[in-house]
Amino acid sequence: MPEGSRKWLLRGVVVFFLTFALLLSYALWLLGPTGAEALVRIPRGATGAEAARLLEEAGLLRSAYLFTVYLRFSGQARRLVPGVYRLRGEGAFRLARALTGGQRPLTLTLTFPEGERAVDYAQRLSQVGLDGEGFLRLVRNPASLRPPYVEGDTLEGYLFPATYTFDLLAEPEEVVRAMLRRFEQELTPPVRRLLEERGLSVHAWVTLASIVQAETGDPWEMARVAGVFLNRLERGMPLQADPTVAYALGKRLPELSRTAGDFAVDSPYNTYRYGGLPPGPIGNPGQEALLAVLNPVRTDEEGRPYLFFFHARGRLFLNLDFEGHLRDLARYRYSPP
Repeated sequence: MPEGSRKWLLRGVVVFFLTFALLLSYALWLLGPTGAEALVRIPRGATGAEAARLLEEAGLLRSAYLFTVYLRFSGQARRLVPGVYRLRGEGAFRLARALTGGQRPLTLTLTFPEGERAVDYAQRLSQVGLDGEGFLRLVRNPASLRPPYVEGDTLEGYLFPATYTFDLLAEPEEVVRAMLRRFEQELTPPVRRLLEERGLSVHAWVTLASIVQAETGDPWEMARVAGVFLNRLERGMPLQADPTVAYALGKRLPELSRTAGDFAVDSPYNTYRYGGLPPGPIGNPGQEALLAVLNPVRTDEEGRPYLFFFHARGRLFLNLDFEGHLRDLARYRYSPP
């Protein structure tokens, strides 16, 4: 080869490698750290290109296109884990590893108090950014999610009050299933045996427990309130429980008004007008209320059944008959302290 041709070939090789090195350096810079930090939400079913675009918009990537190519050819595009992440722009390779199982998505821990209604739980979910409205729709129309022991149309009462940890992308069905699974843990073999001995269905048990829970939060009182209600049911007496009226009207207990006619509302949940238990739970009872119905205190020391109760001056008053109930009401509830 002539000397001139060799020089041109050598120059061409040098130019090629320099160009390649420059392009490689540029590509690595495009895929390299940006120093940014951001919260990124990777939706369920997101493609590699969609995830790359979100990262670029958050300032964590300089080139969504190159990141998409890398995900596709490395096979990681199919392994993206949806969720909300707190990420740093430490480079495409670390970002890809984080989104494919190398980093857990952010979660939230949420406590659902005992005795609250499904609508209250929906509000709590909405406040933390989850789909509270979808949750409430599913509770009211559970379809295949409804367990066989739920006799009513909704899941009210079976959304077990506890503390849960959810993914920030948790769908309503995931939340409902978690709460139903937790309720199932209360249906132990000893509990099922007690229900059979007491002649209670699961639905009646939860319904009565929800009323007990609404009446008091004290375990000692719960057992006695449950005893009063069971005694009244046994004798065909109406429960006359204020919380059922509040539930019928969508009100809170302090909002009830006799003068406004609240206690005359024509609803199957109004236990002043209709005997027996209401159609279903009026809230979501906790473990103590559920156990109180199974282990009630129904009589005084002489074996006489309690049939009436009321709260006044920070304590529970129990009575065996209506006359005693009226006497204590006049003495303790209406007289000045």
